[in-house]
Amino acid sequence: MPYVLACDQGTTSTRAIVFDETGAKRGVAQIPLPQIFPQPGWVEHDAEVIWSHQHTCCQDAIAAAGITAADLSAVAVTNQRETSIVWDRATGEPIANAIVWQDRRTAETCDEIASRPGVSAMVRQRTGLGIDPYFSASKIAWLLDNTPGARARAEAGELAFGTVDCWLTYRLSGGKVHVTDHSNASRTLLLDIESGCWDPELCALFDVPMSLLPEVVPSSGVVGHTDAAVLGAAIPIAGICGDQQAALAGNGGFAPGDAKATFGTGVFALMHTGSTRPYSQKLAVTLAATTGPQMQYALEGTVFMGGAIVQWLVEELKLAETPAALQALAETVPDSNGVVLVPALTGLGAPEWDPYARGAVFGLTRGANSAHLARAALESIGLQVGDLVGAMTADSGHALHRLRCDGGVTVNALVMQSLANILSVPVDVAAMAESTALGAAYLAGLATGVWDGPDDLPMLTAVGHTYEVDADGAARMTALKAKWGEAVRRSLQWEHA
Repeated sequence: MPYVLACDQGTTSTRAIVFDETGAKRGVAQIPLPQIFPQPGWVEHDAEVIWSHQHTCCQDAIAAAGITAADLSAVAVTNQRETSIVWDRATGEPIANAIVWQDRRTAETCDEIASRPGVSAMVRQRTGLGIDPYFSASKIAWLLDNTPGARARAEAGELAFGTVDCWLTYRLSGGKVHVTDHSNASRTLLLDIESGCWDPELCALFDVPMSLLPEVVPSSGVVGHTDAAVLGAAIPIAGICGDQQAALAGNGGFAPGDAKATFGTGVFALMHTGSTRPYSQKLAVTLAATTGPQMQYALEGTVFMGGAIVQWLVEELKLAETPAALQALAETVPDSNGVVLVPALTGLGAPEWDPYARGAVFGLTRGANSAHLARAALESIGLQVGDLVGAMTADSGHALHRLRCDGGVTVNALVMQSLANILSVPVDVAAMAESTALGAAYLAGLATGVWDGPDDLPMLTAVGHTYEVDADGAARMTALKAKWGEAVRRSLQWEHA
């Protein structure tokens, strides 16, 4: 039986999963990843720790599957995106800690670049993204300018840059392969998403020497082999994909209009738009997983407070002892009794993109109680996703027929049912919780003949539970959405009020 090893490197943990040809998990290993916070607004990782943990997880997952590395048909890599690493080409040693996607140290630099006449429009036209420290470009320049001698070494061709996928592929191959895929490259602010190539003008704008950059390759395809000394055999490295695009693939999202939402601390929603590049001022336009030279596109939006609002109510407000208890509390009332909670505790993501918005509660009366507040908070998750999906359907021209969901919050039936009622389409909770790793494994197996296409891997579309639209609930949500829109409007720019 063929097996595929998926390396799944995330922001807070590193995993490896061995899948068999039916898409079933045969071996799993996971290690938490320490966060480094040198000062407020800075977030770093030790790149050597990332590699060490990934290497250990790979070995442990192979052992747990009861196989050897020689039994593997392919290795896949999926990763936290935008996190930036620069290393010495000769020694393979990082020149500094990785700067994580959450890091905001380059905000002033990005503001200055964005203030130049015509620059923001040009960057969005080329990259599909807004100028923001979230993406890799300004992080790379910061590393070069704040590590002694780094910029001169980079210009001399002595250094290499990569996002986490590139770093892991480099180490897995014993330093022989320096590549990144379309999906990860599209998150750097340096890629022209129509040509799929690095853009010299963008590199000059962000002061990034092009000699640093890896080769850009399709998400599915053999790019090299693991060094036999690393895992015990030379295995094709055949699938590379950023985590959110991999999750779209892992949910069977390959056709225009296919959409998924991953519910974790925040909510990441993507809609596939095919080979037609969409345009949006409210959403990120990104490259979806590719299986050849033709670009495939997706619209992406982020809700900052998904599971995080549940965590806040449990840990800070002590409204309930556990997330399950919070759901039970919310279910003791039939509705929120007019209470609307806008969970803008860290600003608002798409489609508002307002970092100065702040959390607010509206509609409080003497008749309001903790259960109403809990219900308003849980319903706010679906209401945010509803706004996101509305922007996606408007910008893509594709109607949403159903939404695939994965992630920890999907265990909350109240949130999922509310979402179905808000969207007025069925909500499918994926049977495979590890959609990200499964999507990456599929891309690698597709390139090595393990699978011929999506129909060969039924786990891609297997559904754990479907929440159908409830007519009465949908009518209530339609009425609530008007108040929600007004509440969001009033929370905007609060820090500048």
